[in-house]
Amino acid sequence: MKITIINGQNHKGSTWNIGSLLVRKLDGDKEIAEYFLPRDLNHFCQGCYACLEAGERCPYWQEKAPILRDMLEADLLIFTSPNYCMMPSAPMKAFLDLFFTNWMSHRPLREMFSKRAVVITTAAGAGAKKAAGLIAENLINWGIPRVIQYGAAVNAMNWNMVPPKKKEKIEKDMEKLARKLTRGRRVHVGLRTRILFWFYGNMQKAGWGASRAEKQYWIENGWLSGGRPWKKPDEKRRTSCGC
Repeated sequence: MKITIINGQNHKGSTWNIGSLLVRKLDGDKEIAEYFLPRDLNHFCQGCYACLEAGERCPYWQEKAPILRDMLEADLLIFTSPNYCMMPSAPMKAFLDLFFTNWMSHRPLREMFSKRAVVITTAAGAGAKKAAGLIAENLINWGIPRVIQYGAAVNAMNWNMVPPKKKEKIEKDMEKLARKLTRGRRVHVGLRTRILFWFYGNMQKAGWGASRAEKQYWIENGWLSGGRPWKKPDEKRRTSCGC
């Protein structure tokens, strides 16, 4: 299994430890690519629109390219972030901003529709689940059909201070999650993803996209004429909902 981990922090705290625990619990051979933020991508989106125009790229493309390559090649994506003020970390938010064209409303990537993702967040008290939800919302809009959220209130400032009973529960949770992830490798694209894709496709047809280059991208992929990123190019049969 190929796994790409995006950590929304440089330090190896409670969130990183839980993510690493999950990886260790997964059965079989594993090929892991791991990134730490902001160490591996220390930029904010400039709002320059270069990524939306044909033939132009983000000013930070050289740094983004290897991360995107590893995400596209992965079977499983793991995103970890501590909770800061009921939100993901600032580096994680900046990361999601820099990859905003992955959203189905812009230039969705075919590979994302066959992936699974896990979002892990921690908080000393409240807010972990809300932070996880904000990251998961982005990944759902990337087209990832299976996004699992795990938020833990660790009641501690660091992993060494987490109470033993809390660590025991977290370990059991990761064992259960690992079994769920290894039980079936095939990912089914559900109704939510299909409806979102249908909605954004109609938006592109109507010319409500951010640029002409985006609409051309959809046309070239055959997605405005019945094709779907989760099907082979010759499989254009529509479902009853038009998805």
